[in-house]
Amino acid sequence: MPKRYELSTEQWSKIESLVPGKKGDPGRHAVDNLNFVNGVLWIIRSGARWSDLPERNGKYKSVHKRFARWAKNKIWEKIFQTLIADRKNEYLMIDSTIVRAHKQSATFKKNQALGRSRGGLSTKIHCSWVPSSFYCH
Repeated sequence: MPKRYELSTEQWSKIESLVPGKKGDPGRHAVDNLNFVNGVLWIIRSGARWSDLPERNGKYKSVHKRFARWAKNKIWEKIFQTLIADRKNEYLMIDSTIVRAHKQSATFKKNQALGRSRGGLSTKIHCSWVPSSFYCH
């Protein structure tokens, strides 16, 4: 049974061939790709700072450098596209933010999306990600 925020063995088997650093790949090979991916997922899902990465996942600076390298090479996109294809994926990620409106928006057409608060005009954006869709409102 995987720990919280970690990939199951079934999920890992689906993406194992996509990650660089395997034996046979050019250059150095990684000691433990699964541990690295689980560390990155822990950071992303918990919202923690990189310096708070658990020691079991490696040195946070090394993990962050490797994370950035994979992002630049679009490896994470391939990984997540493969993982979201699984209909049994039980994760739902939700995020929201508040957007401040300029003073000029008060004189524009009345818009139901803008509301008055102590800080002035603002609106909220909510996004949810489910394996089969992405929805914002």
